[in-house]
Amino acid sequence: MTHPPPSVSEQPDRLIDGEAQGIADPALRPLKLAEFIGQGQGRANLETFIDAASQRQEAMDHTLLHGPPGLGKTTMAQIIANELGVGFRATSGPVIARAGDLAALLTNLAPRDVLFIDEIHRLNPAVEEILYPAMEDFQLDLIIGEGPSARSVRIDLPRFTLVGATTRSGLLTTPLRDRFGIQMRMQFYSADELVLILNRQAEKLDMPLSADGALEIAQRSRGTPRVAGRLLRRVRDIALVAGASEVSATIADDALGRLEVDAQGLDSMDRRYLSCLATSYGGGPVGVETLAAVLSEQRDMLEEVIEPYLLQTGLLIRTPRGRCLSPAGWSYLGLDAPAEATRQLDLLASASRTDLD
Repeated sequence: MTHPPPSVSEQPDRLIDGEAQGIADPALRPLKLAEFIGQGQGRANLETFIDAASQRQEAMDHTLLHGPPGLGKTTMAQIIANELGVGFRATSGPVIARAGDLAALLTNLAPRDVLFIDEIHRLNPAVEEILYPAMEDFQLDLIIGEGPSARSVRIDLPRFTLVGATTRSGLLTTPLRDRFGIQMRMQFYSADELVLILNRQAEKLDMPLSADGALEIAQRSRGTPRVAGRLLRRVRDIALVAGASEVSATIADDALGRLEVDAQGLDSMDRRYLSCLATSYGGGPVGVETLAAVLSEQRDMLEEVIEPYLLQTGLLIRTPRGRCLSPAGWSYLGLDAPAEATRQLDLLASASRTDLD
């Protein structure tokens, strides 16, 4: 009997994977905007919108939070409800399989409550159609029964705030995206911002953390608080067993080395991907299906888990003809780029300029 391949969510958790849930202790999550670090102007604008809704005693506009995983979308949704002083209900797109599931959620909301839908891009299209009038007119149109006895029922809903979160905003349909009055793009964090987050978490964990130790962890955290929190807890475990009284840069470097997370935040899976591209295919271009077969990984695993950070750091180039190792990628591996690889990159760059012209 054959079994379907595992989905990305079923793959073993990587220590530096932003998709996996990272903050095991809810007490480590900030509860107020004043405690939330990072996100600059987006956070400041959101504070204004929350204050305006509170002063008017109205439901805030529907809000879409989008960006890479691990940047605090769920935490921000909870903060919105806390700041508004209203109830908070959470679910995810794949869980709402039928219109009745959505109706049950919406009819149990109190006025001004926040309904949070994670992975909203994965909503069933039939459910999404029901959601449109609920968001716009605060009404629910349902068909009761089947055949000649079927009848339409309209249910008035309290004015509520829908907060949607997605890591793939491009998969949202235009009608759904346009119904969000507030849209906030979550950005990667700087090392300085991650240091502040790590210091706050270390304090709550009663964990002595030096300034250089916090910076060492922050620089290997891929700009992602969820990854930073996970690395912090694993470093704490190793430091405790080693008998260290404080997590210094030396202790953090040793611990992260044992965890196979290098100075750029890459782990063994990232290095295996880059090495395969360099040694087996001369740096590319090579198709993602071929790489998935050679690495014995699912295509989704490569596209959604491994490649985003390699692209972000400039070690990998994604082209119409396939994946290519960049000059920085060759340098990272300590290898000289073959002449053919350099020629291929020049050809691809020339083709791109021609397309733009």
